[in-house]
Amino acid sequence: MTIFEKIKEEIMADSMNEPYTKKGIPPLFYATKEARLVVVGQAPGRKAEESRIFWNDASGDRLREWMGISREVFYGSENIAQLPMDFYYPGKGKSGDLPPRKGFAEKWHPILLKEMPKVETILLIGNYAQKYYLGKEYKKNLTETVRNYQDYLPKYLPLVHPSPLNFRWLNNNPWFEAEVVPILKEIVSKCLTSFPQ
Repeated sequence: MTIFEKIKEEIMADSMNEPYTKKGIPPLFYATKEARLVVVGQAPGRKAEESRIFWNDASGDRLREWMGISREVFYGSENIAQLPMDFYYPGKGKSGDLPPRKGFAEKWHPILLKEMPKVETILLIGNYAQKYYLGKEYKKNLTETVRNYQDYLPKYLPLVHPSPLNFRWLNNNPWFEAEVVPILKEIVSKCLTSFPQ
């Protein structure tokens, strides 16, 4: 049993996740000793939970487009790890999905990251990931945090969520796709040098 399989068993045995484990729902994440890039999103949606595949939707298609990689590379590379802020679908709220459960990332992310010594950059997608990882370095809002992305490189790269619902934000902030996306592509390409593309 690998260290990551052992951690997965511990996550499933945690009382916080018992309702999911009882239903046969596994935690949705991907970690590897070879990871050089970590994608930290919000939490799996219902579609991701049902298919057992993270970023398996229109948001994932746009994220891969921003990263400049194919679906095969995104899911097949040992250089890319996936650590959402919660590894389980938190349920439906009044306006969209509920936020990741408090305490989940705090408990499991440090344990997993400790086993990934080659990580160079962590992509922080959306407010939850940015507020958790950046702490006091988080600016007054997501737009200002992403706009000042250079303050966090090379360890972190804050990004807006690639959801189709964010089309207005993208239209109002053309600098993101003009300036930040090329930097993202560069970082991803560098982290994948050992992966045959």
